[in-house]
Amino acid sequence: MVMKGKKGIILGIANKKSIAYGIAKACKDQGAEVAITFLNERFEKKLAPIAEDLECGECFYPCDVSRPEEIKALKESIEKDMGQIDFIVHSIAFAPKEGLSGRFYDISKEAFDVAMDISVYSLIEIVRELKPVLSNNASVLTLSYYGGVKYIPNYNLMGVAKAALEMTTKYLAEDLGRDGIRVNAISAGPIKTLAAAGIGEFSFMLKWNAAHSPLKQNVTIDQVGNSGMYLLSDLSSGVTGEVHYVDGGFNIMGMPAVETSEEGKQTIAWNGDPK
Repeated sequence: MVMKGKKGIILGIANKKSIAYGIAKACKDQGAEVAITFLNERFEKKLAPIAEDLECGECFYPCDVSRPEEIKALKESIEKDMGQIDFIVHSIAFAPKEGLSGRFYDISKEAFDVAMDISVYSLIEIVRELKPVLSNNASVLTLSYYGGVKYIPNYNLMGVAKAALEMTTKYLAEDLGRDGIRVNAISAGPIKTLAAAGIGEFSFMLKWNAAHSPLKQNVTIDQVGNSGMYLLSDLSSGVTGEVHYVDGGFNIMGMPAVETSEEGKQTIAWNGDPK
């Protein structure tokens, strides 16, 4: 098993449909020992069965990244319970509702600051605070989306945050490379998660991605999880600063594929009902 002997922390699991859960499960299945965090008491109750499923009941920690003291406490808990760890998964993002709808130029500074703090700066802060407990050749992974590269309807402020997150990944990769620490990101295709529920017309996004990606299907948390496991394992020891797409190839498309009928009529290829 490629992760045997590895230990790591997964931040950002909301439920068993979360991409972070897919990564945690893939790592666990390959022999890793995982710890997970919860946001507050409500999520503690929801995630307790998942912690049991992942066999990390004693390594189940509170961590609200908007509270620096909780990140510091997380480091102390990890050091006490696990010693050193070999990987970190940062699957945390948030934007106020106003940042995911309406006119983009109407977004308030307060909403912008919150989105950047939770979705981007938290990665820097987590890495800085946990660095003393990271082993040699440790790996850090965060999660992005294509809306940080191209315009996606209703993604708005989160798209700007993901763009900043991807550049943060690259700058951290250069900075921490001298310490043997790798930092990468996965840009997953649309998946029906709790976070996705806040994005308007998300069901249409799923249909569009499935229709126009080369594989003509959406990806699953298991597929993203396996890719995440690869980037956290020694199999990717020469990879850092990368944004790895797991989206059925959607990101390579410059325009929708075209179908030509027997009569020579050309139409946009569509796999599904666009309504």
